[in-house]
Amino acid sequence: MQGTAGVISVTEKAGRKARSLAEKEGRPEALLRVRVTAGGCSGFRYELSFSDAPSEGDHVIEAPGGMRVLVDPKSAAIVEGSTLDFNDALLGGGLRMINPRARDECACGDSFSI
Repeated sequence: MQGTAGVISVTEKAGRKARSLAEKEGRPEALLRVRVTAGGCSGFRYELSFSDAPSEGDHVIEAPGGMRVLVDPKSAAIVEGSTLDFNDALLGGGLRMINPRARDECACGDSFSI
């Protein structure tokens, strides 16, 4: 595990929502994994999932609401300086990465390029 300084920040709303989702899945101790994968119409896409433990080299971020967030080293290089936020709007809401390095985002909001 690596240090957490400077990778991403997590808003209180996002931390609480992630914790709530983990509890609904019956995994109250789960950690939220943020990963960047190739794909989508703009080149990259974010993948959020739950994990039971960090992998070797993961950055571990202590988020509000008791949630810990994992970012693998390859993804960390792309999301560094980003914020994980939650918007409860009916359309376009949900957990969302705000990445200041993203040049273009797809109209669907699912992919981006840097």
